[in-house]
Amino acid sequence: MNRIPEPLQKLVSQLGRLPGLGPKSAMRVAMTLLKWPETETRRLGESIARLRDDLHLCSRCGALCEAELCPVCSDDTRSDEELCVVPDWDSMLTMEEGGFYRGRYVILGGLLSPLDNMNSDSLDIDRLEACLDEGRVREVILALGSTVEAEATASHLHARLARRYPHVSICRLAQGIPLGAEVKFMDHETLRQALKYRQTL
Repeated sequence: MNRIPEPLQKLVSQLGRLPGLGPKSAMRVAMTLLKWPETETRRLGESIARLRDDLHLCSRCGALCEAELCPVCSDDTRSDEELCVVPDWDSMLTMEEGGFYRGRYVILGGLLSPLDNMNSDSLDIDRLEACLDEGRVREVILALGSTVEAEATASHLHARLARRYPHVSICRLAQGIPLGAEVKFMDHETLRQALKYRQTL
């Protein structure tokens, strides 16, 4: 006999679908919400309900925003000649927090991953090509990471873009030994990447 009331069961089931929340964690979150004042839980519910209504994808780069264009795309002081391609909005936020990049972005919406049913049709390559078709971009920076999926995505994009946009320079973020680290503590793959992408002094 199930002793959990149905409304609580439904909430735990929904919470359990969130990343990082198993059944027990979902139950703890649900019980915490029950201890909150009613006004707080209702406010949370309303915020979740409004999420889809108040947030949109930027028509240019694909970032989450409240207007047609995100703050980056509506900033006239940024360079139109550099276009940084990132897999997701989180990566764009991380780049922006540094404050050292002043170009534009395009968010792919993921990386190629056959095991997760992410193929080239799943990526927002059309948005990327629409930006390049405008003719202002001179350099595409692939900021996709160094995972197997990132490597596959970078190779696919390079082959596709180099053929269609021969006048656009395509590069990737440097890879290898992080600042402040010693060679003797590096794994073999990091050393291989550092050697492959070595720089002339």
